[in-house]
Amino acid sequence: MMPPRKGVAILGSTGSIGTSTLGLIARFEDRFRVVSLAAGRRVATLKEQIERFAPELVSVSDPHDAAELERSLGPGGPRIVSGDEGLRAVATAPGADVVVAAMVGAAGLDPTLAAIDAGRDIALANKEVMVVAGELVRRRAAERGARLLPVDSEHNAVFQALQGRRPEHLRRVVLTASGGPFRKYTREQLAVATPEQALRHPTWEMGEKITIDSATLMNKGLEVIEARWLFDLDPERIGVVVHPQSIVHCLVEYRDGSVVSVMALPDMTIPIGFALSYPDVLDLEYLPRLDLASTATLTFEEPDLERFPCLGLAYHALGAGGAMPAVLNAANEVAVERFLAHDVGFQDIPRIIASAMAAHRAGPCDTVADLLACDARAREHAARFETPREAAHA
Repeated sequence: MMPPRKGVAILGSTGSIGTSTLGLIARFEDRFRVVSLAAGRRVATLKEQIERFAPELVSVSDPHDAAELERSLGPGGPRIVSGDEGLRAVATAPGADVVVAAMVGAAGLDPTLAAIDAGRDIALANKEVMVVAGELVRRRAAERGARLLPVDSEHNAVFQALQGRRPEHLRRVVLTASGGPFRKYTREQLAVATPEQALRHPTWEMGEKITIDSATLMNKGLEVIEARWLFDLDPERIGVVVHPQSIVHCLVEYRDGSVVSVMALPDMTIPIGFALSYPDVLDLEYLPRLDLASTATLTFEEPDLERFPCLGLAYHALGAGGAMPAVLNAANEVAVERFLAHDVGFQDIPRIIASAMAAHRAGPCDTVADLLACDARAREHAARFETPREAAHA
């Protein structure tokens, strides 16, 4: 007898993870049903998703878009809401068993916490939620009985490798990084690297912000912070190694010296499927299978923190604690936006982040409001930070 279909809510349904999640649900409609969807401004794409999956509730960021969407769908469509209240409504929709947190950036924190407070399981693809408020999120999830099911390929792999293992037997976790498109670039080449070059990722297809983070290695730095809270690990027990083939997604070392790895071809369908179906495993027979003989070579390198200082900044923020990870994340989001807009250079991204971190003054960070206040100050600092190139033309 088949179990009842899981109800799924998706925060960020028109992004890379959201569309991949819906593609998976389309193949397993006997297992899952879409309850609610939240998107930003891609209303045309959202309308197609509504017509295909018939959610009961939909949210967009702008109320004018909500009104236009309601008119275009006509009578009999879903309830349509907007803004922050709309996000919370989608995250707490009745009938949603699991909420896919796939929004990009710190904006995903509030609706994710709302879903946790409602006791929903969280398929967590938004690493910034744990970077900004990892301790608070972890504590709140434990209090509400909500499971945090990681969707990031590396954290999902660690989650799989830890199944059936006792936490006290764990020695350390090593996250793998592709190295991004600039892995072999010199400092001179990085100085003139363009957004267009940075967006050409060698192995993964992702959204713009995550792809730039991969190029700077900040993506891996954010994942280190996320791993600290997801798996309750001290920072010195979380390592990073560059693995260009993106076949090995994690290395989990135990006290006896044994190392367990999780390997797969780079395809986000696998971790999404594991998180949605947990504790079951979906039969994804339609995906290409890993053939190590044809893969031939797997290589590993230490990350170069001099060429890619963002990873070191993330470790520093984690060690400093308090609101410093939130400051790091906020400044990075602004720096990446400025780089994509051709406002600053690639090497200015870590300069902007380091400046915001240096300007941060420790204060209370016991609540979401405290953390978001630090977030706002860091964004303001990063937005007005004058890079050396700008100063030379001033």
